[in-house]
Amino acid sequence: MIPLSAAEKKPFELQWTVNEAVLLRAFLQEQSISKRALTDIKFTGGRIEVNGQEENVRYQLLKGDKVRVVFPPEVPSEGIKAEPVPLAVLYEDDAFIAVAKPPGMNTIPSREHPTGSLASGLLWLYEERCLQATAHIVTRLDRDTSGIVLAAKNRYVHHLLSDMQKKKLVSRRYEALAEGVLIDSTGVIEAPIGRSDTSIIERTVRADGQFARTAYEVIQQHETFAHVTVKPETGRTHQIRVHFAHIGHPLAGDDLYGGGCAQIARQSLHCGSLQFPHPLTGQQVSVTMPLPDDMQQLLKEEKMKQTEKPE
Repeated sequence: MIPLSAAEKKPFELQWTVNEAVLLRAFLQEQSISKRALTDIKFTGGRIEVNGQEENVRYQLLKGDKVRVVFPPEVPSEGIKAEPVPLAVLYEDDAFIAVAKPPGMNTIPSREHPTGSLASGLLWLYEERCLQATAHIVTRLDRDTSGIVLAAKNRYVHHLLSDMQKKKLVSRRYEALAEGVLIDSTGVIEAPIGRSDTSIIERTVRADGQFARTAYEVIQQHETFAHVTVKPETGRTHQIRVHFAHIGHPLAGDDLYGGGCAQIARQSLHCGSLQFPHPLTGQQVSVTMPLPDDMQQLLKEEKMKQTEKPE
């Protein structure tokens, strides 16, 4: 692939119609365009227009005026290179994209896995579509966790979505296979999580950790594990894995936190549902992704065992 120059790519832009008289600066702030973003627009190749004419932020807007903001060119991170990584697109518009991450793929490159990441695949996809965008990952997943990954196509949209996450407006639901028999069909695990004293990767429940809360519901109890749906109400690293290990039911395949690998070769955790209001329109967005083959196969085997049992 021959990379396109910034001039050949389509810039990201937004347009609004003004409802009442207001200074342009105040109007843009109402749209969550920060002072830093305004500085970037002014000095790094962006443009602000009113009724087709470029204006500065001190311009007095009138009702009915048309405001257009062309954002500066996106500069890809030096640590991420475009690669032809196959990606299944679940949802896409001009503001963001949701893709399906299989188990065994990094969301972003790491020292151990510098190539083949989802972010690298996104950059390749953007190049193919002549999009002037870089990889703004909103919902990151662990390498061996499968599911939906949401990425903004512009740092402005990334800012909006990140703010929505802080306000708990982005709802993520997971499916997992928790070892053992869960006595309660529904439950909430509330326990603080922090770094382990013996590992830079591992997390643990500890008194001085950050507040963490996870709600779950059993879909079906099998002989050796429970198929559960999980909603993390906070966003701590490894939260679901740590919380289920903490209550004595580590996820099947999660050897880092005590799960056995006899039935599945990676932690049986999948982000299958993502819901949030669109950051630009306010309309509800719902993205779903079915369980990957390895988890489906394990569930199928358990159901067959049940049907083969003598009466």
